[in-house]
Amino acid sequence: MPKSTGLLSRELTEYPVGGKRIWLLFIAILANFIASYEAQIAPVLPLLLNDLNITLAQYGVVSAISVIASAISGLIVAPLSDKYGRVRFLVPGLFLTAVCVFCMALVSSLSGLLLLRILLAFVDGLALGTTAGLVRDFSPRLGRALAFGFWTFGPVGSNFFAAAMAGWTLPIYQSWQSQFIIGGSVATVSAIVIMFNIRDLSPKLRAHVIENEVELNKKASEDKKAITKPKMRDILGIPHIWMLSIGVSFFLLTYLTIASFGPKMLVDAFGYEPHAAASIAKYFWLFNLLTLLIAGWVSDRLQLRKIVSLTGAILFALYMLFFLSLFGKEVSDGAMMIYTSILGGLIGIAYGPWCALFSENAEDVNPSLQSSAWAVFGLVSKMMGILTTLIAPLVVAASGWDSWLWIAVGVGVIIYIPCLFAGKGPWLRKKVEHKPITTVQ
Repeated sequence: MPKSTGLLSRELTEYPVGGKRIWLLFIAILANFIASYEAQIAPVLPLLLNDLNITLAQYGVVSAISVIASAISGLIVAPLSDKYGRVRFLVPGLFLTAVCVFCMALVSSLSGLLLLRILLAFVDGLALGTTAGLVRDFSPRLGRALAFGFWTFGPVGSNFFAAAMAGWTLPIYQSWQSQFIIGGSVATVSAIVIMFNIRDLSPKLRAHVIENEVELNKKASEDKKAITKPKMRDILGIPHIWMLSIGVSFFLLTYLTIASFGPKMLVDAFGYEPHAAASIAKYFWLFNLLTLLIAGWVSDRLQLRKIVSLTGAILFALYMLFFLSLFGKEVSDGAMMIYTSILGGLIGIAYGPWCALFSENAEDVNPSLQSSAWAVFGLVSKMMGILTTLIAPLVVAASGWDSWLWIAVGVGVIIYIPCLFAGKGPWLRKKVEHKPITTVQ
């Protein structure tokens, strides 16, 4: 039953089951999608930089500062949302996002761009921990990798949607401002829908490891112990949480490059028109999302996270040897759509099961600290985003996009694979028994 104390703090005192749980999971995923979509700028980056007379290096500084804001917001808001609930922080952030996106259409200077990118990044960082916490809250372990595959539809699906929208509407409206007007409209409508539908679990429910929704309600009803307020320092001192975060953040260097500079890279390296580059880039995100779901389903069926993720990482490294050989050659639009699709798909195979592995490792430390754990990942991944936006333009200016991608792939895979071994969980054996549901005090 919901405990109604206003639109921003409605709590469920019984764990939702069946269709109700799926609906709440969908709303959490939608919130992550909106926060990520409204931060998108890559599809119109070539046009925006030319119109405002901003260099790629200057934009790299803007991106780096905004990424810092995103990391800080995650560290501040995540522990508060673990204590007081995710919704009361998430919903106001979504409405702030809508206002900022509309304002992006009015940007006419580097300083104006910097200010709005900081605000948008702050909300994006806030959404990472709160929505990841909500996804964990509404997904028992037997289906968690698939649930986080859908959650990743936030950053991945938003990249696809933004690229598809730009490829469709840029030839019609002929201006980068049109994309922010469209985005602001989508954000406003979605924020209203989310506000009236989203819910939090009560602190007592959040304090349990979620193996089975029916058993959880029974266990919670029998548990009379007081719930201790979660403390973020309890998660900060766990070495394998840090190692998992560091490893996957290095692995995502190529992903971060595509997210920040994908259409720009295609324009510079292969000579495509901006709208064609945006249209091609969307297939990277489409197949990334597809394999996130497939790999998540497989790892849920097997209850094996690490071996599925490792397989994706190895296949990605091998494929990049071919993909990097394309630079300097003429490649048709159709062929490039296929090549970028495969690239995105292989990253998805590695990343989807990792999300479930990370969530479960954090849950084993303290179920109430899910948002705080994802804030740790957010901090490390955002720092990696800063390195990407600062270093990539310098490397590209000196020796081209292919040189940067060689660095991103080599360093990413070499660091990720050893860090994956730090995660707790089986490799080649199917789990026969599940840990009993417990309450962490």
